[in-house]
Order: sequence, then structure tokens, then C-alpha cells
Amino acid sequence: MSRLLIFALACLLPFAAQAGNVYKYTDRNGVTVYTNIKPRGVAKMKIIRVYCPACDVTSTVDWTATGLNIEAFKDEIRKRAAEEGVDEALVRAVIHAESAFNPRALSPAGAQGLMQLIPSTAAIYKVQNSYDAGENIRGGVRHLRMLIDLFDGDLKLVTAGYNAGENAVLRWGGVPPYDETQVYVQRVAILHQRYRQELGLDAPKTTDGPALAANAP
Repeated sequence: MSRLLIFALACLLPFAAQAGNVYKYTDRNGVTVYTNIKPRGVAKMKIIRVYCPACDVTSTVDWTATGLNIEAFKDEIRKRAAEEGVDEALVRAVIHAESAFNPRALSPAGAQGLMQLIPSTAAIYKVQNSYDAGENIRGGVRHLRMLIDLFDGDLKLVTAGYNAGENAVLRWGGVPPYDETQVYVQRVAILHQRYRQELGLDAPKTTDGPALAANAP
């Protein structure tokens, strides 16, 4: 039987942390545990360095001027975006905000890889290895497609749902009042517009109206 994953981080770690240590070990029942608290009485453990740009609500980065990356994973992003009818610039904006194009990124909540897939989301889209760039992009873009359909292309709600979960958006009837999510929505909107301009696409709507989901022909 495959090992279970318990992401205690989801409850224990503050979302504001951009970097820190996570301890990974296997308990007596064969369950893999991730925690930010150093476990006692555990002889064998692995220390994982957390890197999560999207988690840092106090970031001093100027998102209107920071360098863009239109080359990394270009073929895979373009392929998956075209398959799902999702704006390539939106995919790049999400990757930039989530992991800064680091395929080994790990968030305090246990989200992994370029598009920061949590294990339950990865399972929905049959992503076996979230640290594999191709698999991660495939799953992340499919998840964006689902959110675009669910929220009728409203970019604010789509990105809020990507960060906080679609149920939180539905529960609050809009962007949830979480600091991380509020900052994330603004950050992705800025990056989305900049990536569209960099890629030579029309600027998207960033207000409450429907957002451009797919690249124009």
C-alpha cells in the first residue's frame, strides 16, 4: 500500500513565511509526516528548505518592474495552455507568483513544484510527481481551466480560487479576506498584464468583468 501523506503544515505553519525549515519523517505506522516543529525521539528525518514566493505578503518586490521569464519551460507552458484554452500569459503569471519558476519549490502548506499543487489537487489531475515540471504544468493548467469555467472567466475569482481554494471563494461570495489571497490576486493581475504585453498579446481585463481565458488567434 502506498504511503499516506499528512501535511501537518497546513494547520501549523504561518502562511506569511517565505522560507524556513520543514521536517519530514516516517512515523511508526509508516505515515510520512511534514512539520515545522522539530520532532523529538526521531532518529531519521529529512530537513526540507521551504521556498514560497506567494506566501510572503510582506514582499518588497516591485511586481510592476521585476524581471519576467518568458523562456523557462516555454514549450510545455505553450502546449498545455493551448490544449486547455488557457491564456499562456496567465499560466506564466501564476508560475511566477507561486514559485518564481523554481520546480523544487515547497510551500508551508505542502504545495509543490512550479504551480504549487497540493497533494489533493495533484491527485485530481493524476499528477504522479509534482516536482516534474511537465506533470506539474499539466495539472496546474487543468486546474486553472476548471476555475475559469467555474467563475465564468472572472480573473480575480480564478486567481483567488487558485490560492485559497474554490470553496473559500464560493463561501465568501468573492475574494476571501485573507491577507495572502488579497495580495496574491493583485500580484497575479500585475504579472498577467505584464506577461501579455511581453508576449505581444492584448492586455487582459483586470477588473470584475470576465477575464480573457485564452490567447487570441
